[in-house]
Amino acid sequence: MANIMELHADVPASLEGNVFGQFDEHLKIIERTLNVTMISRDGALKILGAEQSASQAKKLIEELVTLAKRGNTITRQNVNYALSLAMEQQSQVLTEIDKDFICNTIQGRPIKPKTLGQKEYVDQIRKKMIVFGVGPAGTGKTYLAMAMAVTAFRNEEVSRIILTRPAIEAGEKLGFLPGDLQSKVDPYLRPLYDALYQIMGADSFAKNMERGLIEVAPLAYMRGRTLDNAFIILDEAQNTTPAQMKMFLTRIGFGSKVIITGDASQKDLPRDAVSGLDVALKVLKKIEDIGFCQLTSKDVVRHPLVQQIVQAYDAYEKKQKPAAAPRRTGRRSKENT
Repeated sequence: MANIMELHADVPASLEGNVFGQFDEHLKIIERTLNVTMISRDGALKILGAEQSASQAKKLIEELVTLAKRGNTITRQNVNYALSLAMEQQSQVLTEIDKDFICNTIQGRPIKPKTLGQKEYVDQIRKKMIVFGVGPAGTGKTYLAMAMAVTAFRNEEVSRIILTRPAIEAGEKLGFLPGDLQSKVDPYLRPLYDALYQIMGADSFAKNMERGLIEVAPLAYMRGRTLDNAFIILDEAQNTTPAQMKMFLTRIGFGSKVIITGDASQKDLPRDAVSGLDVALKVLKKIEDIGFCQLTSKDVVRHPLVQQIVQAYDAYEKKQKPAAAPRRTGRRSKENT
């Protein structure tokens, strides 16, 4: 039986509620995962457990305290991700990621990468002219790209922001929508508007839209244009055809930066259609000035349940793939002879 070690971590009383979580929820997650016992008394946290587990728990608590001191609200996602890094012997990584500040939302909330995958994605956007950000729902692909676009726009690195996505229904027919052309395409572009409202505020967004400095449009509107000195985001790229993707990539002019986001597992194209995103990832993989970032379920920063849903679907789809391809025996059936 392993020797039980007792360690202590300092947690200021003012930060206990944030670090420990509601009803000590965060402490309970750490205790269950690392098989340790934690007791809080007078601003000090006693940690009891096997040597390695107790040390991991102490480092993890100290990391959460550092994040809390910087003004972060500690969430279950932070705790679960810090635990997964601790298991991989990557302690203190979370505090390093947290130093990467992009910008503030209109409410003053800082936007930062929250995982190693997101940090790599943001770094790629800074370094490369074109970046493909591919991964499941909730990994921050579009939101972080938006934050980077707004930052570049505010810093006058680009003169305008162009946001686009293919106008394809997500598995349902919307029919003939009422109103003018803008009204018809707005439902497809609503997620882009929502993100910009959060980051810029509705008034600033509306003013820049009126001046033509921010443009939100369906992908079809990009044909025949050359896009210079712009920050361009193509969202939901898995729903492009190869011809649309080629058309889009050949619109890029001087001084522009392009982010292409997509989730290969959520295609709304006809069953027999090839995705332009899939083709582009194969065709362009050897071009040095193009960055590729593959986000995974580990990078999901929505409700913890979203991460479990993504993982469950991944496991299900992996099981289905072998069954989907019919076996060929090389013999014709009796009915056809």
